[in-house]
Amino acid sequence: MISQGDFKIIDISPEISPEIAVYPGDTKFSRNLALDMNNGEHLTLSDMTTTLHVGAHTDAPNHYAARGEGIGSRDLNFYLGLCQVIEVNLKPRASIDVKDIEGVAITAPRVLFKTSSFQNPNEWYADFNSLSAELVEYLASKKVVLVGIDTPSIDPDDSKELSAHKAVFKNNLAILEGVVLDRVEPGLYYLIALPLKIKDADASPVRAVLLS
Repeated sequence: MISQGDFKIIDISPEISPEIAVYPGDTKFSRNLALDMNNGEHLTLSDMTTTLHVGAHTDAPNHYAARGEGIGSRDLNFYLGLCQVIEVNLKPRASIDVKDIEGVAITAPRVLFKTSSFQNPNEWYADFNSLSAELVEYLASKKVVLVGIDTPSIDPDDSKELSAHKAVFKNNLAILEGVVLDRVEPGLYYLIALPLKIKDADASPVRAVLLS
């Protein structure tokens, strides 16, 4: 059993607020105060409206495959365990391919890509980097169970084909999108990014952290 003094917690989740960027046309985050102690109420009580794909989040298979399961029934082992952060430096809009990580040994079953192509979570950048389907297939062959990226999606901004998502579904991988890796060095970590148990939902926000 580990104690808190045995590791450093690195928060890789952006702050969720009304300012956070979401896919154009998606539901922005808002929080409504029903009761407010600052106004003399006996407690503070609020609700929220948001896309489930806000901030750091994980997609469920039913987001990209008609016969896929919802996030509430996903195996939590996908989102918890040894993780490898790999840094790449590509042109805007480029998809990471196998050749871009040539010489990098895959040493963990969860891989996060640091692209630095979506630097401010509160601004929308349509030219962010993504993953190629070939890379997903390659990682699956290396026994990877989760792929993640520091952008809103593993597919390009304007993709309708969603080839990377389809490769994920084909190989029964999990997805983690929207994480913040600007202060994370490449290397091995322990990932915790558990989704909420929302029945039949197509995604869930997560509080993603790395332990080092």
